[in-house]
Amino acid sequence: MPKRLPEDSHGKKQAEDRSDLQATEATRSYIVSSSHLATPGSEDLSEFEFALTVVNHAFQRWVARGMTAAGLPELSPLDGLILHAVHHREREKSISDLLLTLNLSERHYLNYAMKKLDELGLITRRKQGKEVFVSATEKGRTACAEYARLRRFCLLELIPSDRKVAGVPISDLAKALRVLTGLYEQASRSAASL
Repeated sequence: MPKRLPEDSHGKKQAEDRSDLQATEATRSYIVSSSHLATPGSEDLSEFEFALTVVNHAFQRWVARGMTAAGLPELSPLDGLILHAVHHREREKSISDLLLTLNLSERHYLNYAMKKLDELGLITRRKQGKEVFVSATEKGRTACAEYARLRRFCLLELIPSDRKVAGVPISDLAKALRVLTGLYEQASRSAASL
């Protein structure tokens, strides 16, 4: 049985604020995957979430194909991202730092990836007290360098020279996504407390 949600204290105000927006956008079609979530006034968020889902899958597919082309077909997208995070700035990383950096909430995903990367000879692990530190091996660094070369050839060639997508600087898109990450994190905490 679904949990009963608290009444929306801002509902009336939001409805009034949205009336002008709805009048303007009534003729606009939204590209969404779940029409039941695209309630009046939230169509733009539903459209964003669908686009985010699609770009996330495309990005993961790219990481997997890029790592395969770099000679590591056995790596999942998460394995590849973890290897790159470990190699970042060619410094040893703690497991805690990797969890924080990659915004992973499930430690077992990281542990599974670490085991695989270690078995493939891509990383080394060192224990100091209760903390484990990880660094890339020569094989891991070589794989990261090859992926970077392929990324320049396959992906960066597609990025416009003005570094904009749909007229928006890529760096601004990254900032907006970081802000949205915070909103979704807060929504997750709120949902967990219901």
